[in-house]
Order: sequence, then structure tokens, then C-alpha cells
Amino acid sequence: MARTSVLYAGSTGSCEVSRRPYLTQTVPREMDDNLIRLGVIGCGGFGLFALQQFTQVPGVTLVGMAGTHRPAALAAAARFGVEGVDEIDALIGRDDVDLVYIATPPFLHHPQAMAALEAGKHVIIEKPLALTVAQADEMIAAARRLDRLLVANLMQRYNPLFDIIGKLVERRVLGEVLHGWFENYASDENLPPDHWFWDREKSGGIFVEHGVHFFDLFAGWLGPGKVEAAQVGVRPGTTIEEHVNCTVRYGDFALVNFYHGFHQTGRMDRQELRLVFERGDITLDDWVPTRARVHAVVDERQTRALCDLFPKARLDVTVPYGGKYRACRGRDQDIDAYQLIELSYGEGRQKSHLYGELLRSMMADQIAWVRDRGHRRVATEVNGRDSLATACEADALAHPRAGGGR
Repeated sequence: MARTSVLYAGSTGSCEVSRRPYLTQTVPREMDDNLIRLGVIGCGGFGLFALQQFTQVPGVTLVGMAGTHRPAALAAAARFGVEGVDEIDALIGRDDVDLVYIATPPFLHHPQAMAALEAGKHVIIEKPLALTVAQADEMIAAARRLDRLLVANLMQRYNPLFDIIGKLVERRVLGEVLHGWFENYASDENLPPDHWFWDREKSGGIFVEHGVHFFDLFAGWLGPGKVEAAQVGVRPGTTIEEHVNCTVRYGDFALVNFYHGFHQTGRMDRQELRLVFERGDITLDDWVPTRARVHAVVDERQTRALCDLFPKARLDVTVPYGGKYRACRGRDQDIDAYQLIELSYGEGRQKSHLYGELLRSMMADQIAWVRDRGHRRVATEVNGRDSLATACEADALAHPRAGGGR
């Protein structure tokens, strides 16, 4: 499965990701007392939410903040008992900062991460990893040269549903994957026309700023993809690109559509993800999925396999089949159908609570690598780079007059 791949597709070809340090070094200072001292650059609403999760991870403590003096950042400083807000250079230069968390707009990720890495800090960045693949490659090269952590916060990989669906695909319980889609009808209620989100020079555009999460999800399940087509739509009477769409081919056959539109009131913000197999489909709701629904025609063995994959799920039998009615056909193949089912999993889970759990899991996973380079991380710099490459490919196809990719 792609989610366990250790290949990095760089600009000069593919090379194996080493699990050993790239440099012979003395023991890092943070190992002396096993405490990871965290500094944050940028702390708006999401930054505060993330910090409240990161600081619950044993061995992580927040020691400094930088990059903004807005009321939200000052409130966050008060929340954590941090005295004042540093300038960015001062925070990066502090000896008592081991890991820098960057939660600034995308156009700042590359320069801020490079500065932190060169100062000997480990780095966690909000998605996307950078604005361009060239920037990402430079950042990765620096992290490896300096033996420092670099990762984009692709926390979706820590969702239990990520692993469950990966096994569903891998074991072919419902046959081959034929098609899929992710539809994201997002709110623009807090995105006024002058917000940096709409400025492609600062955000990279919707594919890059937002789409990387979902390109990464599908790549984790289906392997590398190739963008076949992409489109962008502009809000009438403005230059605001408010929705984008692309089709990605995975393997030789499976086609997946990705739609992202930022044009809804917050009360109607909604998302849906679906994978269609030969014997049925699975649907996930919300951009941090908490529940899954399986609609499928299955035999006894497949029913048992689904129940094993989705523990404590509710199984409803829509139609039982017996005798001659068990025989049916699909894709020119004979099918033995025991029953038509609806399986429901994860109902009642609070999305914000799961979101926090995923952030804690991501931080715990990354600092385990900081402490032991032999630890195999769930999310790596490769995932951030590859999802960005797909996003840039889609963006280039959607803007043919702009003259190629990033």
C-alpha cells in the first residue's frame, strides 16, 4: 500500500528514505531531559486549537510564540502563560526551543521553515508544505542534511478510518476500486474578499491551500495518481477563484473527482467522500470523517470481513437472497449474493473531539522520531511533498494560460 511507501520522488529521480541520521552528531540537547520545547510562529484560531492538543502530549511544553501581535495571539499567550510574543528571528534563535510549529499563511512556510531548520530546529508546518515543489524539495534537502524533523500536518492519516479503508482496499473485500469523489462545499463566511486565502501568491490557490489533505488521503489508499483534467471557476464580477475541480487517475483505471467550493454559509458547510467498488460503495461524511456507511451486495465471507474491519458497526440487511436469487452478474462476472446490506460505523462521535485526537496522535508520532530515528512515522515529509505535487499539477492544468506548473 502507498501509505507504507518509503520512496521519495525528488526532482532528480527516486531514492530510498533513510531511517538513520544523515550526519554524525552529538546527542541533541532535547534528549538530555526527554522534554520537547515547542515554539509557535503564528497563532490564530486554528493555531490555538492545535496548541491545546499538542501540549497535552507527554513531554511537550510550549515555551514561546512569535509572528503576530493580534488579539488572538495575545489571548493564546495568556492561555499558556507565555510572557509576550517574540519576533520570529528571536524565537528561532532561542536555545530553549527544540521544535517550531509554523501556522502562518502558505507563502511564509518556505522561508520560515528554512530559517528554523538552519537554526537546528525541528519543524512541523500546517499544510501545504510549501507553495511549490521546488521549495518543498529544498526544505526536505535541508532537513535531511541537518538531521531535523520536517513534516506537514497531514493529520488525516491518523484517523482510524484511514487505516480501515486502506485495509478494505488492500484486501479487496468489495472488489476493485472503480471510482471515487470528494465534494467539499465549504464556507466563505470568514473569508472577506481581501483575505489572503483568495490571493494565489499567498495561498497557492484552493488546490494547494486546501486540496492537499485529500490528495494525500486518496494516495494513501490508492497509490500515486496522475491529474487528467482540472478546472477553476471565478465568482461573477470578481477575480476570486471560488471553486475548483479535477479528475485524478489512480493506477490504470480508477478515476477520482475532487471538488472544492468556498461559497457556502457556515451553517451549510459540508463534505462527502465516496469510494465505489465492484460490489458496493463506502461513504464518509465531513472533512474529518467520524462515520462511514457501506452499501453493498455481499456473500457470507464478505459480510464477516466487513464486520471485522468495522468493529461495533450496525449491520442492517436490506434484502436477503436465497436459492436461485443468489446468482447475479456485474462487470461481466458471476456474483454469489448472500444479502444486500447497509453498514453504519462511528455514529455519535464528536468531530471536534476526534480532530483533537488526530492532532495529539500526529505530534506524538513525530516526536517519537525526534527521540528515536528508528521510529517509522505515519506521516512524513514525503507525503507533504507528494500531495503538493499533485495539487500543483492540478493547478497548472486549471490555468493553462499561466504558462505551466509550479
